[in-house]
Amino acid sequence: MAVDPKRIPVNKRLPEERIKDFNEVSLGYTKEQALKEAKRCLMCSNKPCVAGCPVNVNIPSFIKAILDDDIEEAYRIIQDSNRLPGVCGRVCPQEDQCALVCTLSKKFEPVNIGLLERYVSDRAIEENIIIFEDKIAEVKPSLGIVGAGPAGLTIAGDMVRSGYAVVIYEALHKPGGVLRYGIPEFRLPNEVIDIEVENLINSGVQIKTNHVIGKTLSLKELLKIHEAVFLGIGAGLPKFIGIEGENLNGVYSANEYLTRSNLMRSYEYPVYHTPLKRGKRVAVIGGGNVAMDSARIALRLRAQKVYNIYRRSGLRCLQEIMKLRMPLKKALNSCLWQIRLKLLAIKTIM
Repeated sequence: MAVDPKRIPVNKRLPEERIKDFNEVSLGYTKEQALKEAKRCLMCSNKPCVAGCPVNVNIPSFIKAILDDDIEEAYRIIQDSNRLPGVCGRVCPQEDQCALVCTLSKKFEPVNIGLLERYVSDRAIEENIIIFEDKIAEVKPSLGIVGAGPAGLTIAGDMVRSGYAVVIYEALHKPGGVLRYGIPEFRLPNEVIDIEVENLINSGVQIKTNHVIGKTLSLKELLKIHEAVFLGIGAGLPKFIGIEGENLNGVYSANEYLTRSNLMRSYEYPVYHTPLKRGKRVAVIGGGNVAMDSARIALRLRAQKVYNIYRRSGLRCLQEIMKLRMPLKKALNSCLWQIRLKLLAIKTIM
């Protein structure tokens, strides 16, 4: 049977609807769409996609389970390697990893592995499928993890499965780290994070929020409580570009802008008491996912024009970023090859 050279397109909310709120844009695959996309997989014996996956998910096997309509088995296969399938199915950069080495990509579009992973996770949630681990008779030593971001949550899932007693210490009031404060809900809903964190808690992971290590507890104190400590503190500090005017009022780092909006819900001000400047014309310096998230937030905060200032040409932008820009082209403008910049006292710039 001939393979469809094109990926099965996913349904998305209309631009004129989604620009008014922070609800998820992509609606994910229906069962019919998922089956059609799964049929595009060649089931390669050498499985290059597995080698391309950072955690070596057995991709052909879970796709085969989708074709068999065995969602529990597909979910189990993914969970064997990845404890955050709902998150990874939405925001993992598959185009640079598993999909990049997909055999199909030599002539056609690669299998949409991310959307199939999301499909399995969403179906598992809908059908209340829970993968129970076999209990290990002998509990191993205690492990303390500093940070409930993707690194900390992943380590916690792997170690509790191996029989370790795991406690995560998180500085913020909710777990998730950059998944929660750095990625807008229109790409990754908090509900998905909450469900996957709850699955970890149900498997035996203990999470203590509002614990700032170094103040609430010292590292020495942690090492007295636990046999080992993993530091998953993330990259929370912004990196500025060293140009004149960076300290002007109204200039935000993406870290602050996204955190104020995503974690502290400033877009619902004054219901949430977190102010955030709302400019009519907003400039975003950068061309990656973080820049696009910031630009899309600015549009949802009723900016009339958003300018994306990028130091390379559009051809050097990530393919997925350029695709993302197309529905927003009336409001989102690109200023490419802008290398030498000076920030003046304009209203709002990120």
